[in-house]
Amino acid sequence: MRDVVGRACMAGLVVGVLVTGLGACTGGSGEGRGDKAEVCTGGAYAWSGVRREQRLTALSDPIRFKKKTGTYTSRLEAVGDVVYRPSVTGTPEGAGAAGVIKALGRHLKVERPLAGPSETERPAQDHFFEYSTGVHEGAYYAWAAIDLVEADFTHTCGDGDPAKGHVRTWEGTGAGFLSCSMPSAETAGHIAAQRTCPAGSKAAQDA
Repeated sequence: MRDVVGRACMAGLVVGVLVTGLGACTGGSGEGRGDKAEVCTGGAYAWSGVRREQRLTALSDPIRFKKKTGTYTSRLEAVGDVVYRPSVTGTPEGAGAAGVIKALGRHLKVERPLAGPSETERPAQDHFFEYSTGVHEGAYYAWAAIDLVEADFTHTCGDGDPAKGHVRTWEGTGAGFLSCSMPSAETAGHIAAQRTCPAGSKAAQDA
């Protein structure tokens, strides 16, 4: 996460950007219109309504240090029981869910591949967070989160009818650990602080 491990988390809206596929469309422009839908191995994607959302997935109990501590290990308890799985509806003929997700990743220019169809993110089971650079006395908070991303798309290939669909996946997961005197820049971190930091602390105050 940006606070601890440098994970990017952005919010916003991206509308109507056209991305050309790397492959080619099969079939001629005027052939096979009366036949079964042709398989397209490339084409172009138009993306709209790109939405990013960070969700809190695990949270520590309130953390209080009476003196300076060299290392600390915190157990993070799962928040809810949601199991996250990537999904694609309206998959273009010949592209596959993986192809759509990769195309979205190219459009977003992500540093790491988006989660693919076979990946699953479950609530934390025996999830521990360790911090070893030394912390001063006071109150702290720790949490884990997932950065979801979803978008609508239109895929066109040759003269065929456009395929319209929706994709939902995630950009990454991570954990954070901060002093309650330091507000988090992350949505999940702010929620974690409100739940575990002392009332009135800087991190627990409304943004």
